Amino acid sequence: MTTFLPTPETTRLTLTQCQQYRDKGYLKGLPLFDTVGVRELASRFTQLSEQLPEECDISRVNCWHKANRWIYDLSRTPALLDYVEDLLGPNFILWGSQFFAKFPHDGTVVPWHQDAQYWPLSPRHVVTAWIAIFDTDELNGAMRIVPGSHQSGPAEHRPVDGTHYILNQEIAPGSIPLSEIVSLNLRAGQISLHDDGLIHGSSANASQRMRAGLAFRYSPTDVKCDLSIWPNFESYLVRGQDDFQHNPTGKIPTQNGITTSMFPHASEFS
Repeated sequence: MTTFLPTPETTRLTLTQCQQYRDKGYLKGLPLFDTVGVRELASRFTQLSEQLPEECDISRVNCWHKANRWIYDLSRTPALLDYVEDLLGPNFILWGSQFFAKFPHDGTVVPWHQDAQYWPLSPRHVVTAWIAIFDTDELNGAMRIVPGSHQSGPAEHRPVDGTHYILNQEIAPGSIPLSEIVSLNLRAGQISLHDDGLIHGSSANASQRMRAGLAFRYSPTDVKCDLSIWPNFESYLVRGQDDFQHNPTGKIPTQNGITTSMFPHASEFS
């Protein structure tokens, strides 16, 4: 099992931070890993990127926690779970993990969207923790959000076409209040947290620097997946207890493997 020590700067969320998350739908710049941890993050990211088949885009595959024990252990970092517990309460599951990478001048864009648009979960209650592997800012394609947009309910999405888009749906850019946009700039080793109803996206990397982050998806144990839509959905209890037992339980990986598909089943890595 990997021991991943957080920076001494980590602490529990304050009441003010919890209120901002409820009101604005996000928090940014939370400390998690120190320089040693950051080097490990970057090294692992590079190794996994190089292990993928040439035709496989690391940003278009997910559920690494099912294939890779190091990533599974990373998702259970106590300081990270402390942050999430302050928002979700004592009982919650991990169900998703995905790298989001933008290589220098690769042209990839994440269109404006709400995460909940893509997930058949009820109730809609997901906290995404986004760990910065490298420094991220406006020049290399940091995530941009519309504060408070999670309180307006589902927004209309439309199909979008183009190989440079990471997602296949978008909220019409003309409906986004540009004056309200906040860029979630992060230093490597810091994290942001956002609500699944928050409108967000990111522009292309216009710099010579790498931009990459690892996102973990957490939900309270009362959240249930529609398995007729996502038959491979599996939950991993990471804190507390699950009194609901709504979802299949995933198998904890024993090897540091890779994933080459979207929403694979844990048995694929046995």
